[in-house]
Amino acid sequence: MPKQKKQKILDEVSEVMRVKHYSIHTERAYSEWIKRFIIFHGMQEREELLVEGEKKIEDFLTNLAVNRNVAPSTQNQAMNALIFLYKKVLKQELNGEIDAVRAAKKVRIPVVLSREEVASVIGIMKDVSRIVVQLLYGSGLRISEALRLRVHDLDFEYQQITVRSGKGGKDRVTTFPKSLEPSLRIHLSWVKAMHELDIKDGFGEAYLPFALERKFRNAAKEWGWQYVFPARSLSKDPRSGKTRRHHVDPSIVNKAIKAAVKKTGINKKVSAHCFRHSFATHLLQRGTDIRTIQALLGHSDVSTTMIYTHLLQQGGHGVESPLDDLFRNAT
Repeated sequence: MPKQKKQKILDEVSEVMRVKHYSIHTERAYSEWIKRFIIFHGMQEREELLVEGEKKIEDFLTNLAVNRNVAPSTQNQAMNALIFLYKKVLKQELNGEIDAVRAAKKVRIPVVLSREEVASVIGIMKDVSRIVVQLLYGSGLRISEALRLRVHDLDFEYQQITVRSGKGGKDRVTTFPKSLEPSLRIHLSWVKAMHELDIKDGFGEAYLPFALERKFRNAAKEWGWQYVFPARSLSKDPRSGKTRRHHVDPSIVNKAIKAAVKKTGINKKVSAHCFRHSFATHLLQRGTDIRTIQALLGHSDVSTTMIYTHLLQQGGHGVESPLDDLFRNAT
């Protein structure tokens, strides 16, 4: 009887992650970190991973902080990937201490646009990218949350949007911009027509999370499960091999934002996330309670939301420049 070929470690990582319903983005990120970890230590055999695992992880993470100068979030992601490898794939507990040099944490003040700047950027944008950015600012969504919205997540009657499996795997409800309703209804009529054509051509299935496809056989083709912002073309799902219409790629929206900002001449480093920051800041300026904003943004701790309060004060820390006193006294 021929000897059974050992499964490659990265294939095993992918298999375990799919069983545990990790997103494909997390699967790719974790697989890349594990690959780098193996190359860093020059390991050739599976058994080498099992020897001094804590020490190997510590050395790798220290190298990221000291020699690669990565951000704390990047180092944390690498650590999470390696802990997943050892605990979930290799089934080896990490009982020793991992005392790696930690990446220096930088306190970054969020980039916020004024109302006039938001209006000027949105005014230049067109089509789907414009509607997406209006939702980022009007509902405080992350770009990934906006692009993953399904039709049934939009509640026109109660004027609310349900964000499912947001950061930390939590669901939440946020505000629905009433002014956006006409544009969204027109957009959805176009999406529905495209969906009906897909079904006619033998397609029309959307990806369903958490094995829902097995529980509800026909749900993938139902209108409510379709993406609000579907891609223009069909593509093959790398996991199932099925041909589906995925959601719009974030890079398309990011490029549109960059082009619009360039045209406005705004001298700020504007990203998609700036519109979420602006949503929170402008609500605070309007007098909205900080706890309400925390719930709308989906923050676990109110201290995360408190960073926006600094912008309620005029000038750095609310301190007026002494130069202004000179000019005031002179006049």
